[in-house]
Amino acid sequence: MPLSYEWQRRLDRLKSLAGFSSGSQHGPRPQICPACGALVGISATKCHECGTDLRFSLAALGKKFSGLFGDQEAPVTSALLVANILMFGVSWMAMAAAGGGGGLSILWGLSGIGQLRLGMSIPFPYLIGTHEWWRVVTAMFLHGGLIHIGFNMMALMQFGPAIEELYGSARYLFIYVVTGAFGFLLSSFFGNYSLGASGAILGLVGVMLAITTKRGGSYMRELRSRLVSSVVILFVLGFTHLMAMDNWAHGGGLAAGFLFGKMFADRQPMNVSERKTAYALGLFAGLIVIASFVLMILHYRDPL
Repeated sequence: MPLSYEWQRRLDRLKSLAGFSSGSQHGPRPQICPACGALVGISATKCHECGTDLRFSLAALGKKFSGLFGDQEAPVTSALLVANILMFGVSWMAMAAAGGGGGLSILWGLSGIGQLRLGMSIPFPYLIGTHEWWRVVTAMFLHGGLIHIGFNMMALMQFGPAIEELYGSARYLFIYVVTGAFGFLLSSFFGNYSLGASGAILGLVGVMLAITTKRGGSYMRELRSRLVSSVVILFVLGFTHLMAMDNWAHGGGLAAGFLFGKMFADRQPMNVSERKTAYALGLFAGLIVIASFVLMILHYRDPL
């Protein structure tokens, strides 16, 4: 039974890794554009359909990235999940190194010096005084315990894949990072120490609310009603102080997400110009995250 084209490509890749020439038996094969999926020539350097550079492009990197995490539809959501879990492990080790982290503290007690050094958000006067603006980004990858990260990651996996598939991975990453950072910036302005992914997740909820206002039908009305009810309950819990919730971070993320939902067309980029804009936004967000973690590492030992 002959192999499919995709499986033959995988076999050729394995042969090349093992030191065999993939073209010795089958010859050079056409390429598939990572952006639009069109079949292009063997020696082509640009896709004739969408103009994507086949030698190097964000679309090609995204394709490899998605394969790394095994999710072709929502690679950024998968990467965010992994990053949050890794940082939770780092937080626990930092607390253990400081003599804490024992008993049930892992459930909802990962706080203190370790989280400050790892980049939790701090009140605005300290942000201005220390110029540690990277904290509004790193804080969204930190959590206060297993219960905290558990609820947030369940929400991320509930909303993230659908929004990533709708907008595309690049714009989705931009929305996630910017809404989360804006939420922490607002929280900082009102004098809070804060951490968690919920500001960015409320940004995704804000996007979905905006989408339901642009689309008609009973399903959209029902979805909007459920989202509004969930948001109201969340903010009520925050105001009652029954749980350690940061309503300012939640509100900032929600408002920013709603704004992006109104600004962006709720579909994948359709032409070369839209793709370039989307990739530029995604690259900007990715570089901001990387730079923030680099700065966190460089300042980890600074006096607090």
